[in-house]
Amino acid sequence: MIFRHEYKDGVWIDLEQPTEDEIKQVSREFSISERIEMELLSPTPAPLVSGDSQTAFLVLHFPAQGTNDGETKSQEIDFVVASGFIITVRYEVIAPLHHLKKILEAQKLITGRAPLTTDVLIEILFAHLYTAVRNHTSSIASHLSRVEQDMFSGRERATVRTISDISREFLHLEAALANQNEPLNRFLQSLVQRNFFDTTFSERAVRVAAERTQVAHLVHTYRAVATDLRETNSTLLAARQNEIMKTLTVITFSVLPLELIALVFGMHALGTPLEQNQNAFWIIMALMLGIAGVMTLFFARKRWIF
Repeated sequence: MIFRHEYKDGVWIDLEQPTEDEIKQVSREFSISERIEMELLSPTPAPLVSGDSQTAFLVLHFPAQGTNDGETKSQEIDFVVASGFIITVRYEVIAPLHHLKKILEAQKLITGRAPLTTDVLIEILFAHLYTAVRNHTSSIASHLSRVEQDMFSGRERATVRTISDISREFLHLEAALANQNEPLNRFLQSLVQRNFFDTTFSERAVRVAAERTQVAHLVHTYRAVATDLRETNSTLLAARQNEIMKTLTVITFSVLPLELIALVFGMHALGTPLEQNQNAFWIIMALMLGIAGVMTLFFARKRWIF
């Protein structure tokens, strides 16, 4: 599907899940080289920067919200840029670009041809894309407050998987943004060096690079928070398990003297104390309860229990 938006001295062509014929049609119209055309025909697994004297070509993969809550997937966008046009190629629906198209269509209905230039639209495109990444990051980070609440409410074991999933998502985000760093900077530098636009584009290029840097820093910060929460959760879980083990050890130690008393008086050997006493059972029970009480008081004073 081809979306075409004309603006001042240029046009934005957005190809969503394009067919081979659509790629060839656009390539002929804008004199795109065969090498770039071949790259546009199918997804590219890694970031790529290329071009010729007439155009600059960039392939980036943006992290985005997946089908399941909190899941992150990678969405590829191919950019072909020259002084008078921008071509974006994508192989699935990408929400920020879809949203931007709706805004531009509405603006065109109200004011006619949009008062844009190619260099301004490049900045707007990347601003929308990185805003979407920032919103996705904030959505994942919103789960951290619930994890912290559960963690300090005695549900440390239940939060282990949740924290691990959140950390994994931040790791994917951080890796995706790190992979964009060099290709994006090279692409922006090539646009500046080829003088496709006026001198103000240098400032726009700096702002575009800063957008990626700010989002990457946000992801890094939230990942550090998630890591600290995971370590705190592990500490609380270990402390809780230690308390359980200490309680079980104290109980076991308390039962041992009582078992010994029961074993001694259960031998029925000649000369066993209280063997012939009709109140032997109650005497033995009182002895065992007394010992248990003394041991419980001793453990309590030592703060080994309670």
